[in-house]
Amino acid sequence: MRIGVFADSHDHVDNVRHAVAEFNRRECELVIFAGDFVSTLILPQLRALKCRIVASFGDNEGNKVGMRSGFRILGTLADPPFGFRAPDGTRILVTHQFQLLNNDIEGCDLVVFAHTHRPYVKQLENGPLLVNPGETSGWTYRQPTIAIVETSPLSAEIVRLPDMPPAPARQINHSSKYR
Repeated sequence: MRIGVFADSHDHVDNVRHAVAEFNRRECELVIFAGDFVSTLILPQLRALKCRIVASFGDNEGNKVGMRSGFRILGTLADPPFGFRAPDGTRILVTHQFQLLNNDIEGCDLVVFAHTHRPYVKQLENGPLLVNPGETSGWTYRQPTIAIVETSPLSAEIVRLPDMPPAPARQINHSSKYR
């Protein structure tokens, strides 16, 4: 089974469109979002997904009531951490902040988390595959990413979305008015 994973979209509508297009292009059967949509602005973009989405709230969600309401037609949205079984039986644990798990990851095959904005993939010895897709927004590191997980055999790939332009240089006003 192929699963698309993304997180930390922080209202970057264009990069969410890029992520959805990549998930559809790769024929993902499920998409997991690991928190920080931020607002309902992102939800219309998710309607283009050609598969089910399971999503977690993050620590920067502004309108949880609106998000829950809008998500009724999209898929499942829950408070982290939570676990579920994919249609192929893969046991998945989802959270935004890894620390919320309190190292209680026994019994799952895949742990999806985010919050750091840095992509990370690690197969634990005799344990689950850990996947942080990085930031879909690209706001922090200017290199938006998502992840693609294959469940048989269990593996993950970090996929870069189109690079963002460099952040504009800050202009400092050296006016003598405030000296």
